[in-house]
Amino acid sequence: MPWDRRLKRRLKLRDLEILMAVVEAGSMGKAAQQLHLFQPAVSKAIADLEHTLGVRLVDRTQRGIEPTPYGLALSKRGEAVFDELKSGIQDIEFLSDPTAGELRIGGSDPMVAGLIPAIIDRISRHHPRVAFRVIHGGSDPQMFQALRQRDLDIFVSRMSGQAIDDDLNVEILFNEPLLIATGQQNPWARRRRIELRQIVDEPWVLPRPETLVGSLVANMFRANGCELPRNTVLGNSMLLNHALLATGRYFTVYSKSFLQLSAKTLGIKVLPIRLKVLSTPAAVVTLKNRTASPIAKLFVAHAREIGRSFSKAT
Repeated sequence: MPWDRRLKRRLKLRDLEILMAVVEAGSMGKAAQQLHLFQPAVSKAIADLEHTLGVRLVDRTQRGIEPTPYGLALSKRGEAVFDELKSGIQDIEFLSDPTAGELRIGGSDPMVAGLIPAIIDRISRHHPRVAFRVIHGGSDPQMFQALRQRDLDIFVSRMSGQAIDDDLNVEILFNEPLLIATGQQNPWARRRRIELRQIVDEPWVLPRPETLVGSLVANMFRANGCELPRNTVLGNSMLLNHALLATGRYFTVYSKSFLQLSAKTLGIKVLPIRLKVLSTPAAVVTLKNRTASPIAKLFVAHAREIGRSFSKAT
């Protein structure tokens, strides 16, 4: 079917919205309730779409409505259409009032505790009505899928050489080494020179070894001639780390960017330990072929600026 004026005239956004609701609900009746329509109106919209396109979009089964491959394809593209329209309205809102808008950010735990709030603080000082939704705690594949589903605008995380699909755009910001830290009340925090082997038998709080950052930490210890500490609390929570470091007994491993941005505020002291540093890149990930909003562009610009400051300090 050629994409021509006749087809463009007959296709309606409302009908596309109804199809998406039917596919999601799996029922004409449920979709009608969600859209506050009568069921015959929903059936007619689907029939009109099928007539316009010349293909069957849904099948009626004993379990309800199931989309055909054509219906799935159109519904998936419909999500992108409505996402772009929503972004367009937000762009208009931002351009007419540069202090307004919304940005949905995903981040790994260290980024949510360090880099992301630093960028948000910069933006919010000049654009106080911009709303930020920050989501963290999921794995990288989960966050990548959230980008594809347009639940996120931006994802910020450490990259470890994992394969990135062609539909995602990755911009490296800076290299991210790991450093050893403790609470300011720990007696070791007053030392001017420390070797890793001197504290390896002290209490530690470290990320779980099966996670990405946990494997990086394990490699760091091995690269510096030590095995992982045995007196260890394993967990992937920054709050857990902060609470244990505040006791003045525990040690941990943090990313350099987090320590540069947040160590002083949280009462954390970077220890003067010379390490064979293993660095991995920190990056901003976005969805290709998706128009970035002005706020998203502003976020990335600030991320680049902060990244350059880290590179100069290294």
